[in-house]
Amino acid sequence: MSVWVFVLYFAKSVELTGVKEEEIDDVPTPIRSRDLWRLLLQRHPRLSVLQDHVVLAVCQQYVPISDQLLILGDGDEVAVVPPLSGG
Repeated sequence: MSVWVFVLYFAKSVELTGVKEEEIDDVPTPIRSRDLWRLLLQRHPRLSVLQDHVVLAVCQQYVPISDQLLILGDGDEVAVVPPLSGG
């Protein structure tokens, strides 16, 4: 089964992708968070500079990039959250 998701990019990821948001069709579900990150890297290879420094938020819940299995639904929000500077 596959779904469409709405991806939001924040901070450095906006600069690297050139977009603040996009819809992605045909995302397999269930999917491991690591594979979801790889799917985003295929669309935007420049995101690779954030490797090991980024987390995803799925439906406003932080998800480490790991073997964690995600069950996605149509229209779910996926946010790419790089490290933020300042304080």
